Amino acid sequence: MTKLYATLLGLALATGAGAAAPADSAAVERTLDPVFERFMQENHVPGLVFGVVHGGRLDYVRAFGVQDTRTNAPVDADTVFRIASMSKQFTALATLRLRDAGKLELDAPAENYVPELVKLRYPTTDSPKIRVRDLLSHSAGFVTDDHWGDRQLAMSEADFSRLVADGIPFTRAPNTGYEYSNFGFALVGRIVTNVSKRNFADYIGEQFLKPLGMTASTYDVATIPAAHRALGYRWENDAWREEPTPGPGAFGAMGGLATSANDYARYVAWVLSAWPPRDGAESPILRRSSVREMTRPANYATVFPATDPAGCARSSAYGFGVHSQADCVLGFHFMHSGGLPGFGSNVLFVPNRDLAVFAFANRTYAPASRAVRDAANLLVRSGAYPARAVAPAPGLQAMLDVAAHVYATGDVMAEPGAYAMNFFLDRDASLRNADIGALKEKTGACTVPAAPTVTPTGPDGALAGTFEFTCERGSMKVNITLAPSSKPTLQKLEYTQ
Repeated sequence: MTKLYATLLGLALATGAGAAAPADSAAVERTLDPVFERFMQENHVPGLVFGVVHGGRLDYVRAFGVQDTRTNAPVDADTVFRIASMSKQFTALATLRLRDAGKLELDAPAENYVPELVKLRYPTTDSPKIRVRDLLSHSAGFVTDDHWGDRQLAMSEADFSRLVADGIPFTRAPNTGYEYSNFGFALVGRIVTNVSKRNFADYIGEQFLKPLGMTASTYDVATIPAAHRALGYRWENDAWREEPTPGPGAFGAMGGLATSANDYARYVAWVLSAWPPRDGAESPILRRSSVREMTRPANYATVFPATDPAGCARSSAYGFGVHSQADCVLGFHFMHSGGLPGFGSNVLFVPNRDLAVFAFANRTYAPASRAVRDAANLLVRSGAYPARAVAPAPGLQAMLDVAAHVYATGDVMAEPGAYAMNFFLDRDASLRNADIGALKEKTGACTVPAAPTVTPTGPDGALAGTFEFTCERGSMKVNITLAPSSKPTLQKLEYTQ
């Protein structure tokens, strides 16, 4: 990690992007070991490493099993695994870096940067041209190609050019649905190569891996020292069989990166440092807003049902190289899996808690996402990683004082100038006063918090929130939303127990 970037990351953490875990977090993290040990046993995984990133660092890391079944060399935090499609994040971020530099446009036709696409024959006469944005979000209309794409890592740039020039079949018109395309991300890699005027792997190495201090990470597995390289295996006929290891090529942009837990944690901490939005020095690698842009859902949402009695349904939509998701346990989070012959991996970020969990395994398509999500749920449910509180804007603080005065008097007209024009149209003063009176009979007098923050149950913006008041008989919650006007006024004020 460069001295300049280390300083900037330290500044970001000091201003709220990260916070030290509570003292009991170490004990909680140790309870994750059985989750991953069970995952290894059930899925016949030779070796695995997992990590928890919090507070700008690799807070917990554990390794199990072997990186090589012939030598029985154990996995450790420096063992280098292929992370497969988790590589897409780096390709997407490289594209955003070039966009920020004014060298490409996300809404421009991809053919502007890949000449072989100019003669592309679209499936319908009303098909829009594929944009860079469509390739990044898997909405270009190409067929899902996990099994085929995973076998193309060693394809040369020349062969890839011929493949594109020969014509590409469509499974649907562009921009009409989500379909996961490794070929599409190989095209993104070609865009990075053509626009940056150097191979995408070299560009990512220079602009991301090197400044992050990821010295063990590479797109060329032949350069990994044997003492630190995890070999990939498949489980077949009750035995592990070593998988072939294709070299670097054009499809590496979709899944070619290899890295260690110690290296990857640097990347994860850097991504988490993009939250929350704030003033202050930017990372020299990429603006915080552009890192956050990667997670913005870019296309068609899916809902996954709960998979266990204590769980909940989960929404998901693809951003740029990550799946952006939300559920009742983790709230907003984003993740991505990686699968190749010989390897399976996953990372899950919970940015509003400054928390991430990742795992690398050396068995073909090992479904690491299951264990990683179980681990993240366990950490969040433990209470050791609270959601980041948001300081209220001055206007919201003033309206909180108004809410306290109104509740104390039992009369909304005690603050006649505090309301937006919709307030009494939504519910008149007499009914609001009756509601307050009924609640006061249950709670008694209440006290406004001395240093209020927006609680996780409310919106995470500075102009709305749910606040808890301490009362004579229990507690009471006040939900406030300000109107979008220069003078702070209440468009919403609700009291609940």
